[in-house]
Formats: sequence, C-alpha cells, structure tokens
Amino acid sequence: MERNACTITTDGLPFTQSYQKVTATGGRNDSSSNCSIYMDYNATTPVNTEVIETVTEALQVAWGNPSSSYTPGRKAKELIDWSRENVAQMVGGQPEDIIFTSGGTEANNLVFHTAVKYFWDHQRQLAQNGGNAEPLPHIITSNIEHDSVQLVVDNLIKEEKAKATFLPVSKVTGCIEVDDVIGAVRPTTCLVSVMLANNETGVLMPIAEICQRVKALNQQRDTETPRILLHTDAAQAVGKLRVDVRDLGVDYLTIVGHKFYGPRIGALYVRGPGTSSPVYPMFFGGGQERKFRPGTENTPMIAGLGKTVFGKDKLHFNSHFKGSNRLPNTCNVSILGPNLQGRKVLLHCRRLLASVGAACHSDKGNRPSHILLNSGIPYDVAENALRLSVGRATSKEDVDAIIEDLKQAVNEVEVGAAQAGQ
Repeated sequence: MERNACTITTDGLPFTQSYQKVTATGGRNDSSSNCSIYMDYNATTPVNTEVIETVTEALQVAWGNPSSSYTPGRKAKELIDWSRENVAQMVGGQPEDIIFTSGGTEANNLVFHTAVKYFWDHQRQLAQNGGNAEPLPHIITSNIEHDSVQLVVDNLIKEEKAKATFLPVSKVTGCIEVDDVIGAVRPTTCLVSVMLANNETGVLMPIAEICQRVKALNQQRDTETPRILLHTDAAQAVGKLRVDVRDLGVDYLTIVGHKFYGPRIGALYVRGPGTSSPVYPMFFGGGQERKFRPGTENTPMIAGLGKTVFGKDKLHFNSHFKGSNRLPNTCNVSILGPNLQGRKVLLHCRRLLASVGAACHSDKGNRPSHILLNSGIPYDVAENALRLSVGRATSKEDVDAIIEDLKQAVNEVEVGAAQAGQ
C-alpha cells in the first residue's frame, strides 16, 4: 500500500521528509497543514545537526587508531577522552565510570553478564573456604522492562544460569512498588534491575528509594552472602530529565545516544568499575576501555555522543533548587567554562540585553553575586552567571533568538581565548 507524501508518523515507519527539514523544524516538513509530523521520539530521535558535524569532522581528522601515537590517533584519543568526560558529567559520575558500548542492548547485557559472574565467583570462593554454595543466582526486575532486559533474563532462566522474579507494576500508579522489591529479595539475589522511565507509559520508577532500601539490606548481609548490585536502564530518561547517579544510588546506569538526538551508540555508567562495582567483559581483545569492552573504539560515534551532551553539560541552572518553586519569568544560568564569565559573554552578544545580577549591584565589578554565593552556588559557577528575565512582550521567537546569540557569543569568547593561549 502506497503511503501519502505527507503523513503523521507515530509508528516508527519511514517518512518522506529530508533529514534537514525534520531537524530544523522539530519534525515538521513545512508550514502547510498537510506537513508530516514525527511523533515517535521514544523509538529514536533525528541526529542533531551539530552532532553530525562533529561525527563528520572525526571521520576526517580523527580517523587514526586511538592507541596510536601519530596525530590522527592522538586526535581520536582526545575526542574519546572529551566525550567520556562530557557523558560522565551529564549523569553525575566520573570519566573513569563510563564504558562506551555499541548501544543500550549491549550495556544492559553487560550488566546481567557481570551480575551472574560476580555471584558465581563469590560462590566458588565460598566453596573453597568450606562453605555451602547456593545453586543459582537470583535476579529481580519488573514485568515492563525493555526486551534487552526481559529477553536476557528469560535466556538466563532457560539456560538454567539464574532464577528471576518479574515484579508486576501497580495497576493504580503504573509504577513498581518498593515494598514488592524488598519482599522479593532472597539470600541468592545478586541484581535488582528496574528501568528509570518506561518507554510506553512514561511513568518514572522510584529508583532512588529502591536503591536506598536495598543498600540497607546489603549492610545486614554476612560475608557469605554476595552484595546485591543495582542497575537502571535510563535510556528513556537521559536527555529528557535530570539524571544524577549520586542521587539515584545505582551501581550501573544505561545510556542510549539515539534517544536524545545523538548517534546510535551507548554507554554504561559503572560506579568505580572493577573496584567499587564489578565488571566482567563479554569480549576479549586489544584491551580498549580498560579491558572492560575491548575492540578498537568507534571514534566518530563516541565523539557524536560527547557532542550530544556537551550543551547540557555547559549549563548550570542556578535557580533550580529541589523542593522550591520560583517565578515563572526568571532564569539564572551559568555557562560553564574557565573564560565564560557572565560579563564577558554579554559583551559579545549582539542582541541580548541582560545582566549578571541585580541592577542595583552593577557597581560591584567582576565579583560574582553574593546572593548566588550565599545560596550555595560555587564561586567559579557564580561568576559565569547570567540573569535572564522575560516580560509580557517577550515572544518564543525572542527566546530562540537570544539562544542563538548566546551560542555565537560563547563561541567567540572560546575562540579568542584559544588564540590567546588561555
């Protein structure tokens, strides 16, 4: 059956408009009433234009093997390190906590492979010490997980490598109950894996509370009982809401680039890989990714993922305080970087008229706002602050324009600093 040239696309089927028009208009083909509207962003997102440019540049100038010492190889290594730092900052981790993978499916598989192997290593050690080894590790997950979790567990059960409990979600809230998770724990439980946000309902799961309760159980376990590892598949959450592994308390967190305007590549956050949290590689080879995921790195895709999260990492919203409401017209934001002080950025803006703080304190020189400092904002963040406040006459087009203005201003400042060797 032939599809119309212009369709409303919600089923993930191919659509006819060019990539450039989709990304430029947020899924619209043109301004006519018959334009195509893509509404399957939970399946995949178009790649951001700036990400495509980064991938293309990496293919051209960073084509070398990252393990090599010649210029294209060193450039590749620099891009990978830069991306690792960006991805780590996005989720509140450290660069060494990030392991790049081919995608979310591989990241999830790596977690389950690790949990089972970790259990068996513990059991072998226990047997060598004369203890009683339990037969199979036990996994707790929900009955609404992605297939890259659901089918992995099914296969472990089929091959008699593990037992599992698939907890149902509440038919009232659509959410997994924390008490159900705790009630399902056995002495052989080695992993609790619950997604952060469901891909079909959008419901957020209480991961932080689950982790807090499970960690309390871990503290009560004796030395003969392996620690319960904690994982969340955050594929649908990263890029849509604030995700911080420290707040969540997880040992592992899955990141998927193509869910938030990046390339089809993934990453796994591991809290202290090989030290605080175990990682057992599924592949063996050249030792890349600290031997946790060997194989010559896919530099262009890794660089693309790093670029995807770069803008998010550079912004710190000084007016976002947990549990507090604020004026709807006020935004206090810092663009992070050693040379991006608020006053300096504003000097390079062509259209934006704003301030770094209250107008009555404009005589304070380059010192950051005492209000921000007294509110707990770090000094190096506060000195980069911009206070943006809208009024009745401000339009969405005005907001879009000042965003572009700020982008060019930041670029000018950074290029100037680089030329000056700062």
